[in-house]
Amino acid sequence: MVSTHPTEVQHAGTQYLPQKRNPNATISPNQELLPLTAKVNSNDCLEIGGCDVTTLVQQFGSPLYILDEDTLRAACRQYRDAFKQYYPGVSQVLYASKAWNCLAVCAIAASEGLGIDVVSGGELYTALAAGVSPEKIYLHGNNKSQPELVLAIESGVTIVVDNWYELKTLVELSTQHSALSTRIMLRLTPGIECHTHEYIRTGHLDSKFGFDPNDLDEVFTFVSKQPSLNCVGLHAHIGSQIFELQPHQDLGAVMVQWFRDTAKYGLSLTELNIGGGLGIRYTESDDPPSIEDWVKVICAAVQETCAAENLPLPKLLCEPGRSLIATSCITAYTIGATKVVPDIRTYVSVDGGMSDNPRPITYQSVYRAVVANKMSANVTETVTVAGKHCESGDILIKNAQLPKTEPGDILVVMATGAYNYSMASNYNRLPRPAAVVVANGEANLILQRETYQDLIRQDCLPERLKKSEV
Repeated sequence: MVSTHPTEVQHAGTQYLPQKRNPNATISPNQELLPLTAKVNSNDCLEIGGCDVTTLVQQFGSPLYILDEDTLRAACRQYRDAFKQYYPGVSQVLYASKAWNCLAVCAIAASEGLGIDVVSGGELYTALAAGVSPEKIYLHGNNKSQPELVLAIESGVTIVVDNWYELKTLVELSTQHSALSTRIMLRLTPGIECHTHEYIRTGHLDSKFGFDPNDLDEVFTFVSKQPSLNCVGLHAHIGSQIFELQPHQDLGAVMVQWFRDTAKYGLSLTELNIGGGLGIRYTESDDPPSIEDWVKVICAAVQETCAAENLPLPKLLCEPGRSLIATSCITAYTIGATKVVPDIRTYVSVDGGMSDNPRPITYQSVYRAVVANKMSANVTETVTVAGKHCESGDILIKNAQLPKTEPGDILVVMATGAYNYSMASNYNRLPRPAAVVVANGEANLILQRETYQDLIRQDCLPERLKKSEV
């Protein structure tokens, strides 16, 4: 088998294969490379959700996002059930839908009892259209527009207020647009560091998100005097793709202390949202905590601090995104051209790239891949998987360990459910890929593949630029 450190593979054995599972064991999806239903069939092809990946590509084209419904539901249930087990008070898990917001994903999460965390009017509109109860939708963002705030107020969702400008704007809008007080939470910057990428650290003091701790006296005083606002709780988030448990333990304790301090301002808060951020396994060397372990630490920290402060337990919320959806999905590509640069590298090109997965060029993110139609083939090559875009940096994977590939082979990149479709673009005017959800041998389209006509649908050509007939 492949070494646990992919960069040290010495072309021995086969590709990464789905793990043989004990049917009675609890498996945390965020610790897996492939979806839980992954297996190799009798044709030596990768199957997800009972569907042959190569057959799905023949039916729906490539690139193709393939979402395994069982894995997504398993992650939702593990979060939900762990909070019920380790927290005696009321709890609510929210899906941080910026990871992948579409009707089907929102509907699956809601059907498992999860609420939805949204960060824009578009995500809010989608969650509502998917049938999510407004009582379970929370709107975030550091610069929400007035139309977004009005939509949130009129829909009756909870608004997580990020700054003074938004707070004062909400007072004006709530008076104009709602007969009832607007339900809000306050986002605070806890000043807790964690070891993750600079662009995805949101809890340190030098962050664009949240009220500064030095402003809390003024903030709490102001909010307590606004009859149009119903402040129900506090929110904080320290980042994403975090493997450490200690920062989340510290966060729970800090937030309970802030929660305690609000009472002297006459605020009767009932909710505490400790964010998300649990990491996933992108390569064999990644070792994130399980969903259960993460929840257990959070719950213990909040309970211990509440007991020490003689406070009743608040309603405890969290908002995982990546750890719910990332390993539930793979992306299938068709291999095309190969270029050998002697003594330097071999490029293997696929029919997608940075427009369907911008994370490698944006965050230098590392992914793992297999050739789906040659699952038992020996690993014989070290290649660079290149995208098809007119950009030298359009590289999906450096030093990928693969068997000998040929044009037409199907390359599968693992753990692409988070921030792939949601960050996809039409760079080079490539249509965005289709997505299917698979379960029990059945595949259903959840996002149609864009067409060339879709690409020009919003284009406007002034009359003076139209070519006149000769």
